Amino acid sequence: MTQRVAIVGAGLTGSLLACFLARRGLTVTLYERRPDPRTGSAERGRSINLAISERGLDALRRIGLAEEVMADALPMMGRMIHPVEGPLDFQPYSASQDRAINSISRSALNNALLDAAAKAPGVEIVFEHRLVGLDSQAGELVFETPSGRVEAQADVVLGADGAGSAVRGQLVGEGALADDADFLDYGYKELSIPAAGGEFALDPGALHIWPRGTSMMIALPNPDRSFTCTLFWPSGSFDALTTAPQIERYFAEHYPDLLPLAPGLVDDYLHNPVGVLGTVHVQPWQAHGRTALIGDAAHAIVPFYGQGANCAFEDVVELDRCLDDTGGSWARALPLFEARRRDNTDAIAEMALANFVEMRDKVASPVFRLGKQLEHAVERALPGRYVSRYELVSFTTTPYAEVRRRVRRQHQALAGAVVLALGALGTLTRTVLRSRR
Repeated sequence: MTQRVAIVGAGLTGSLLACFLARRGLTVTLYERRPDPRTGSAERGRSINLAISERGLDALRRIGLAEEVMADALPMMGRMIHPVEGPLDFQPYSASQDRAINSISRSALNNALLDAAAKAPGVEIVFEHRLVGLDSQAGELVFETPSGRVEAQADVVLGADGAGSAVRGQLVGEGALADDADFLDYGYKELSIPAAGGEFALDPGALHIWPRGTSMMIALPNPDRSFTCTLFWPSGSFDALTTAPQIERYFAEHYPDLLPLAPGLVDDYLHNPVGVLGTVHVQPWQAHGRTALIGDAAHAIVPFYGQGANCAFEDVVELDRCLDDTGGSWARALPLFEARRRDNTDAIAEMALANFVEMRDKVASPVFRLGKQLEHAVERALPGRYVSRYELVSFTTTPYAEVRRRVRRQHQALAGAVVLALGALGTLTRTVLRSRR
């Protein structure tokens, strides 16, 4: 009998997952609490661009969507640092200076994945269905819809409904799992830089960063030649600016090159919402071998490595692999999926937090720039043997936990080599001095 799979959440992860499961001949129903996003406009201030890199592209290639998605992507070869004073500073991502992460509209990618899921055999997409009840052992679901409550049943239930997962909430309520979230004492707010005379107002080949010590702003390019900007400020800071003159004075002092480029800055600042940032921890990710969480629902992370969507897409690939390795047995595949992925998701959560400090505090430092230049020089001198953390995370599919281990080994080896070199130099210097006496 064909297995019936219910996926709750038709965002990026759920839509991609539906495409993968359809290839297995499963009957998939994709439930989404929102109206069809392809027929409306994005919620104001909630359109944070995605930086899709190799892990996400690998997943898209497996269902033949990479070429279509990349047609509207904008490659970013490095960071462009905007100091309060002085010239801009471009810092390439790769030692070869020819690798890029890709700026993609979240809504455009979601729409492309929804279209692909809708075309896949055996997939039904149901909108305006908000999960309000779940029996995880029986596979029974209850949804609130515009027409009233609707009940459904499935052999397998997968929660792909994001950091605020309703599926996770139901599982916690059942006592099937426990969760907690470590919230950063930071919030985010979106701004926009429109096209200037039909052209990009900034270099579209870079991810732009305004590092300000305890806060920062980033900007990613869009195909319409605008930039989506995101402020990351300590919690409460946004409330300190409440009038147009206050906002203009503050940005003139701290982001002086932005005001001329963003005529709608004051309106964006006053009306766009403030979002929260945090890391979600869940134990375990599955119950009864038939209900499970995937993507942000299981392990949401902060966005500072650009790996949220990439990591979730990699989840889908790994779950598909687990189903292969268990002969399609969900009861065996779901625990195996968690066992294989947990160390990796823990690792990228840790690295994302560390990268926030780097982007916010370090990238403007001359010492940091020198360190990056030296690291790239070592990479070029030892190709394949020494690879930076950033390149391993963004330009390979090396498991995140292995990235963390490898980088530690590399740093230890490099530190040892430096100590040996300094020792040899000291010995040589003493020898030369003695010979001159």
